[in-house]
Parts: sequence; C-alpha cells; structure tokens
Amino acid sequence: MSIATVLAAAEAGAETSKTAFYVVGGLLALSAVGVAVAGLRLADFPHSRGAERAVIAWFALLVVGAMVSAVATA
Repeated sequence: MSIATVLAAAEAGAETSKTAFYVVGGLLALSAVGVAVAGLRLADFPHSRGAERAVIAWFALLVVGAMVSAVATA
C-alpha cells in the first residue's frame, strides 16, 4: 500500500459532513424570504408584540444554529 493511498484515506475519513450547516442555512434563507414577503404584503406584520418576539426568537435560534454548525463542521 502506497503512502498516497494511506494519506487519501486519512483525509477522506477526517472530513466532516456539512449537512447540518446546509439545512440550518437553508431554513434561515427561506425564513428571511418568508418574512420579507409577509412584511411587504401585510401592513401590520407582525400582528402583536408576542408575534414580533416569536419572529425575533426564531431568527436568533437559526443564526446561532448556523454559527454552531459552521464551526462544528469546519
């Protein structure tokens, strides 16, 4: 077995899956588009103070999730 084969196998085994980052990042992007559409179509979006806090919490969760998954899969 050559050294190149061993190094290639070690490099392939060390690579982590970036699926979590792609999923969370995709949810963040889709949520941003959804909120933009809702904000453009509805004059009083979000309808209440509680809904506003829920939207902020949702985005905070997604941003933190994207950061954590980016660092974990780097």
